Amino acid sequence: FDNTIQCRIEEIIHNIQQNHLRYELKDWSINTPYDLLKGFYLVSKYQYPDLDFEDVGSRIEILKRDIWLELNSGLTALEKVKVINHIFFDIHGLKGNKTNVDAPQNYFINNLLETHKGNHLSLGILYIIIAQKLGIPIFGVDLPEHFVLAYVDEVHDEKYAVVDENEVLFYINPFNRGAIFTKNEIQVYVNHLHLKSKNSYFKPCSNITIVRRMLKNLIKTYDKLGYNDKVDELNELLGGLD
Repeated sequence: FDNTIQCRIEEIIHNIQQNHLRYELKDWSINTPYDLLKGFYLVSKYQYPDLDFEDVGSRIEILKRDIWLELNSGLTALEKVKVINHIFFDIHGLKGNKTNVDAPQNYFINNLLETHKGNHLSLGILYIIIAQKLGIPIFGVDLPEHFVLAYVDEVHDEKYAVVDENEVLFYINPFNRGAIFTKNEIQVYVNHLHLKSKNSYFKPCSNITIVRRMLKNLIKTYDKLGYNDKVDELNELLGGLD
């Protein structure tokens, strides 16, 4: 019951959890980077070390099943996205947390599934996970200051998500209820930011790039809030992916 001993025990447990999480992320990046759900889950475990992977998976399966019931092989790519959007945003009520975009809780999958609110990154990742579980070729695009999705013209091996930008049929904005847009609109956006155009702004990125971006965004968020310890710990996790 000594407070000093209790604090020391908690510190030791936290350090063990941090070291194990760093190992798990490194192992994921080497052996199963095609499993974006696992990557999202591991980032969430930083804040919620007791998070149950099976519980998260079962909640996602419910969302996947509801979309699957409305799909059929005769639908076009646009029609499939329309079905996903209807179930995702209208039926399950998922939406962008526009009043508190930079809040840390937006980055954790359990919070997203419980509150149905997230930012462009967490909503986009969940959208990708659901789509790929249904065999729909939707991948992430590492756009500056925003995260959007690309629908490619054929199913690719999920272990090799990076495809040529010419294979992209159209883009999806998960933060705007799955709105569809084109390459020209990305170019306008890049010009608006006064950035030099890069191929990476138009083509799908790897899952490791997505998880790395999530960690970087969390670091920025906690840095703004003054949580220096969390910044240091997240930088350690980020270093494990390099």
